[in-house]
Amino acid sequence: LFPCSRPPCADLRKQARQLENELDLKLVSFSKLCTSYSSTRDGRRDRYSSDTTPLLNGSSQDRMFETMAVEIEQLLGKLTGINDKMAEYTNSAGVPSLNAALMHTLQRHRDILQDYTHEFHKTKANFLAIRERENLLGSVRKDIESYKSGSGVNNRRTELFLKEHEHLRNSDRLIEETISIAMATKENMTSQRGMLKSIQSKMNTLANRFPAVNSLIQRINLRKRRDSLILGGIIGVCTILLLLYAFH
Repeated sequence: LFPCSRPPCADLRKQARQLENELDLKLVSFSKLCTSYSSTRDGRRDRYSSDTTPLLNGSSQDRMFETMAVEIEQLLGKLTGINDKMAEYTNSAGVPSLNAALMHTLQRHRDILQDYTHEFHKTKANFLAIRERENLLGSVRKDIESYKSGSGVNNRRTELFLKEHEHLRNSDRLIEETISIAMATKENMTSQRGMLKSIQSKMNTLANRFPAVNSLIQRINLRKRRDSLILGGIIGVCTILLLLYAFH
């Protein structure tokens, strides 16, 4: 509750609450109007899909939207003024504890005002977007009607030209796709050729290295045999010397 019993404070709080309640009701009605406008347009689009009836016929809803938007903007302006007056009164309050409570209540009213303002602008933007889309569709539909009301020969020629143009575009697209596939195939084949060359080079390198490896292994085996013969001869000589020494 608004923590003040002086008349200016109580009057401002009462006015703020009244404006907030009125704004809440107006915003609910405003949102329902926008929802009804959107559903009405969707129903008309389904009902007149044969392109025989104009799509736009919502002048009464447009006038109601403009009227309600002006009323809500006026209420938001009044509530903003009330909040400003409460802020001035809060700044003039002398008791610190009372001033803190007033600031808390004022912040609550400001949050409510901000929420209402955001909801109003969001709903208004949605309504304007729907109306702009319907105006665009209506313009396109009029163009279609004027096109259909032209002479049959001209319409036939135009259709043939459009079809021929579409065929040419499709042919260009197919040619571009074919060229892209050919380029990708060429790049892939070039890459594969490079890989095959690399593999062939490695194979040649290994083949060239094998004779050298065999020669090295043979040298190692010869050296091992020579070392074995030398070691056997030394052992034999030592054995003979030991035997001679033992018998003499």
